[in-house]
Amino acid sequence: MQKTKQEVSDLLNRLPDNCTLEDIQYHLYVLQKIEQGLKDIEEGRIYTQEEVEKKMSKWLER
Repeated sequence: MQKTKQEVSDLLNRLPDNCTLEDIQYHLYVLQKIEQGLKDIEEGRIYTQEEVEKKMSKWLER
């Protein structure tokens, strides 16, 4: 819990004084998604470029 509070505190210190609550929410969301992505990488939940292209092919073909 302390790590999370410190990360939020660091974020608030980096943002400009005139930022909005929406700005803060957005930056927290982005940080959360980055952390989740890094965790996924560590746990092997990744796809190769070829796998992504195969999964997305039905939406990418015209």
